[in-house]
Amino acid sequence: MLTMLRENVLRRLWIAMDRWFLCKEFFIFLMENGFDWVTKAKRNTALYQRIIEPGTRRERFVPVTSVMLIKAVFKDLLKLGLSGHVGIAIPNIYMKLPYTVTNRKGQVKKMRFVSVAAVVAMRLKEDEKTTEHRDSDSENESPATYRGAYLIISNRHDVPFKALETYVKRWRIEDFFRTIKQELGFEQCHSTSEAHHHAHFELLFAAETLLSYALWQLNKEKTSVDEGCTHGEMVSCLFHTRCQIRIQTHKGEERVYVDFDIQARQFANLFSQFWPDQLDMRWFSKSSFQ
Repeated sequence: MLTMLRENVLRRLWIAMDRWFLCKEFFIFLMENGFDWVTKAKRNTALYQRIIEPGTRRERFVPVTSVMLIKAVFKDLLKLGLSGHVGIAIPNIYMKLPYTVTNRKGQVKKMRFVSVAAVVAMRLKEDEKTTEHRDSDSENESPATYRGAYLIISNRHDVPFKALETYVKRWRIEDFFRTIKQELGFEQCHSTSEAHHHAHFELLFAAETLLSYALWQLNKEKTSVDEGCTHGEMVSCLFHTRCQIRIQTHKGEERVYVDFDIQARQFANLFSQFWPDQLDMRWFSKSSFQ
């Protein structure tokens, strides 16, 4: 999918992912194809801190663990405040990534130090809703954490806080998938055709876009918690509303009438905005749309 996306979009794009996708070969693929990545570090993520020896001025890369980096700045993190998305960037952090060279023996894979962004953050929205622990987690595969703080890593060492901002947005995707599974029938496509699954998913995107706009329209002027609708109520009212279709002749022309249940009255303004003034149905061709 990422390769197909790159064929249509030329600008740099962010890939925000959870720690299950933390793989060095995958990082190399992303950077070679113009993607920037950001993820949460695991306890066993191998990182290195670049230091310069005072006397010899020799460059060294000292192994450090994710938890060590979190503890090093945790007190300073608390001073910044405990509300909102707080983060501290740690400079001179590197990761060993593979690269291939060609010599007399053919292609040989070697490792080199690559600078990465390392941002210690806490109060992430995902941590408020889930502990993010699974029964199959081992000690090393679990996220690196210390007293509610986590380590976010990214290839964009030049803009560490932009990487943190991007990672925070990732939770919207998790919310979206939970919503379409519970309320929009994401797992109810029983076709074995890949094209049908793509079409099903695209329809879910369209439905969620319509719901989000309708939800905003209904809730933007509410004055109390009891007013407005939840997402589930919107699905029930907007998509499960009964309707009947009838055909009548008006001034010699046949017209199609759609009569909605009275429950849909609150969406009348929404229908008036998006309902087309005229529907023209004809055979599909390259010069026309159905």
